[in-house]
Amino acid sequence: MAESAQPRLAARPGGTGRTNVLTSYDPRTGEVVGNYAVMGAAELNRAVRAARSAEKWWTELGFSSRKRWLLDWKREIARRSGELVALLCEETGKPEADAAIEVMLAVENLDWAARNAGRALDRRRIGSSWLTRNQRASVGYLPLGVVGVLGPWNNPVFTPMGSIAYAMAAGNAVVFKPHELTTGVGVWLADSWSRLAPNQPVLQVVTGDKATGAALCRAKVDKIAYAGSETDAREVISVCAQTMTPVVVERSGKGSMVVHVDAKLDDAAEAAVFGAMANAGQNATGIQRAYVAQSVYDRFLDLVVEQARKLRPGADRKASYGPMIMESQVDVVRRQVRDAVARGGRAVVGGLDSIRDPYIEPIVLAEVPEESIAITGEGIGPVLIVNKVASMDDAAERINTVGTDVAVSVFTRDVHEIEAFAEQLRVGVVTINSSTAYAGIPALPFGGVGEYGQGHSHGDQGLREFSRTLAITRKRYQAPVNLSTFDRHPRHLRVARTIFRIRHGRRP
Repeated sequence: MAESAQPRLAARPGGTGRTNVLTSYDPRTGEVVGNYAVMGAAELNRAVRAARSAEKWWTELGFSSRKRWLLDWKREIARRSGELVALLCEETGKPEADAAIEVMLAVENLDWAARNAGRALDRRRIGSSWLTRNQRASVGYLPLGVVGVLGPWNNPVFTPMGSIAYAMAAGNAVVFKPHELTTGVGVWLADSWSRLAPNQPVLQVVTGDKATGAALCRAKVDKIAYAGSETDAREVISVCAQTMTPVVVERSGKGSMVVHVDAKLDDAAEAAVFGAMANAGQNATGIQRAYVAQSVYDRFLDLVVEQARKLRPGADRKASYGPMIMESQVDVVRRQVRDAVARGGRAVVGGLDSIRDPYIEPIVLAEVPEESIAITGEGIGPVLIVNKVASMDDAAERINTVGTDVAVSVFTRDVHEIEAFAEQLRVGVVTINSSTAYAGIPALPFGGVGEYGQGHSHGDQGLREFSRTLAITRKRYQAPVNLSTFDRHPRHLRVARTIFRIRHGRRP
C-alpha cells in the first residue's frame, strides 16, 4: 500500500476515464519517465499463483544452487548498473553520486544474503537436557512461500532490496509492488531477474497505485514487507489482519545524534549535516535532531551552520542533493518549520523562505521545544534541529520520549562507557562516531522498537524474518531413566528427583 501522494495517474486514451495508467515523472523537470499499467486484483492474483509455482522450483534448488543464481543476478545488476542509476536519478531527482551509492549498497546486500543464507538457515544440531540425552535435536529454517514487498519512494532500490534479497535467499518467491512514484525502478529490477530466468518468475513486479498495494495485502501471500509512512503502515497492518498475514514494517522518519562534551566537534558537525541533508533529508537512516552538551553547544552549532551554508540543492552535477521526491512532503516540511519557529525555535540557517518547490535549501533550527511537530513528526526534508541538553541521561530521556528513532548516533571519545548509555535507548541501532555508516553493513540487523518498526531486515535476523522455524527431535536409544510413559518404574522417578535436587537445589 503506497504512501499518500499527489496522484500520478492518467486515463487511457479512448477509454472510460478510469485511472488505469500510471505515469512516472521526473520531479526536477516534470517530464514523463514512463507509463505503467494499474494492475487490479485479478492480475495480482495471477502473479501470486505464478510465484507459488516458481517457489517450488526455487526451494528445491537448495542453498548452494540458489546462491549461484543470486550471484549471477548480482552480476547482471552490477554490469548494467549505469542504466539503473540513470533511471533512479530520473524518478527521484537524486544526484548521480547518491543514486550510484544506493545501487552499490543494494548490491552489497544481495551479495551478502546469497553467500550467508546457508550458514544462517541450514539445519544444525542443538543440545538436549539431562532428561533427554537419548534425543538428537536440530533446528532449521524453511521458506515461507511467497513474500509481498511494498517499496518506498525515497530509496526505491536499497530499501526494498533489504527484503527482496533476503526473502529470495531464504528460498521464497517475491511479488514486488514499487511505489507509484518510482515504478520504473521496480520494473527494471524484476526485468533484470527475468533476463536470467525467463520461465521462473521467482521475482515479479506488480505496478499500480494504493489500491494495487491493498490487493497484494489481501492476496494471501505468506508475509508482507512494508516500508513507508506511519499512516500507511497502520493501513497495511489493518488490511493484512483480515487474512492474518504477518507484516514486517519499517516506518519512515529519521534518527537522532547525541554529542558528548568530549566529542570531536568537527567530525560530529559534518556527520550531523550529512545525516540530515543527504538525499534532501529523505533517508530513514538520517539525522533529524542533534542533542548537544551545553558546554560545547555554541561551538557545535557554529560548525553546523558553516557546513550547512555550503550546500545547494539542484538538478546539475554539482548539486549537493536533489528535489523533494513526493510533492506533498514539501508542505509537511513547511508546517514543521513554521511550528518550530512559532513555539520559540530559532532558524539559524534558512527558514520558510528556503522552501522553493520542488527544492528545499538547507534549514537548521536551534532550541526547538520538544513538543513541536518538527520533533514529534516524521522527519522528512533537509532540516536539522540542534538542541542543548544538560547530560547524556537528559538526551536519552528526550530520545525515548519522542520514540520515533530507529537509530541514534553518539559522538564521544569515551567509547568504553558508551554501551551502557546505548542500552538506555529504545532504538534498534546505535552508532559511535559515525552517522549513517551502519546502512552499509549487510550483516548488521536493521529494525525499530515498538511502533516504529516490526521485524528486521539485513543480517541473519533478516534472513530468518522470511523463514519458518522447523525443530526436529529423533530418539536414538532407550533412555535409562524414562519418565515419558505411564508404565514408568518408581525407581526412575526417585533417580530423577535426586539428580534434579543436585542440579538445581544446591548453591553454586
